[in-house]
Amino acid sequence: MSMHRREFLAASGAAALAGCANIATPSGNGDYRKLRVIDAHAHWYPQEFVTLMEKEGPANGAKMGKDAEGNAVVLSVNGGTQTSVMRRNMVDLDLMIKEMDARKVNMYALSMTNPMVYWAPPAFALKLSQAANNAGSAAHLKYPDRFVSTIMLPMQDPKLAVAELERAAKLPGLRALNIGEHINGKNLHEKEFWPIYERAEALGLPIFTHNLYPTDGPRLKDFFMINTLGNLSEDGIAAVSLICGGVMDAFPKLDVYLPHAGGTFPFMIGRLDYAIGVSPALKHMKQPAHRYLKRFYYDIITLDPTVMKMVIDLVGVDRVVMGTDFPQLMAVKQPVDFVDSVPGLTRREREMILADNPAKLLKIT
Repeated sequence: MSMHRREFLAASGAAALAGCANIATPSGNGDYRKLRVIDAHAHWYPQEFVTLMEKEGPANGAKMGKDAEGNAVVLSVNGGTQTSVMRRNMVDLDLMIKEMDARKVNMYALSMTNPMVYWAPPAFALKLSQAANNAGSAAHLKYPDRFVSTIMLPMQDPKLAVAELERAAKLPGLRALNIGEHINGKNLHEKEFWPIYERAEALGLPIFTHNLYPTDGPRLKDFFMINTLGNLSEDGIAAVSLICGGVMDAFPKLDVYLPHAGGTFPFMIGRLDYAIGVSPALKHMKQPAHRYLKRFYYDIITLDPTVMKMVIDLVGVDRVVMGTDFPQLMAVKQPVDFVDSVPGLTRREREMILADNPAKLLKIT
């Protein structure tokens, strides 16, 4: 073979590989202006909730204060392990929209973070939930192209929770339930919560689980482990509880969203599969654990593109939604850029994560 032919073939091969690479891994900073980019995991505190906490929280077990900027702060609640600063960019919708635009995001699905409402006496928890749900619907009505919201429930009293679910489900713009990954230390498979799951499935409302005061809080007080480890563990506990406790089988049409890309759950699936074959505690399981991977939705909060690709390979790109935990400290600040940085995805797969999958899950047309 002549030198010229070898050089031609080498150049052709390099060009072909480059072409394949461009198809599989588009360059960063893609132009997604034609998409409706949806952040399915964006946090807020409705002003109505903040006001109620300040006025009536102390009489119901919450210790309230202010920070140096004048933001309301939940210093402590019953069973809580963290303070909750209700910052202006988690309360003021107009400011939130400005930040949304800076992040190249078109719409938020709003959800509450800690302290949520399970620490409170049931009557006050219901009052807080109603205030939050009414405000979430009002936000959608004011800015229908920018916000949908999620339903808060007083889960510690399932009868009150079902009643509020029935009421809130009729409000415009409320597209999911936002529930903690444990309810005052009770795992999510407990039968007392099943009436809530039954109604959620019947109403076509997905459940968004959210970490809340990790149960090993005292051991996690050092080195920011409550966030780097504790929250991920809570995600895994919630998933295994729902699977092994029979919830996912009993309610086959119920969609469940796990934050932090599922936390520990996707990566321990082999151990759970193995355990089902050897542990008497799991003899009731009728199918392998890995078959449940696609029963959940997962967000993009791995904060590492290579790890994100591993999750996508495990669960499938159709089960991944763009959700960021914004504006919390460990949030994905620029999610479009992050999705662009995940290796080995086609442009279509990136569009699914940024827009199509969250729209499908939240029934946004």
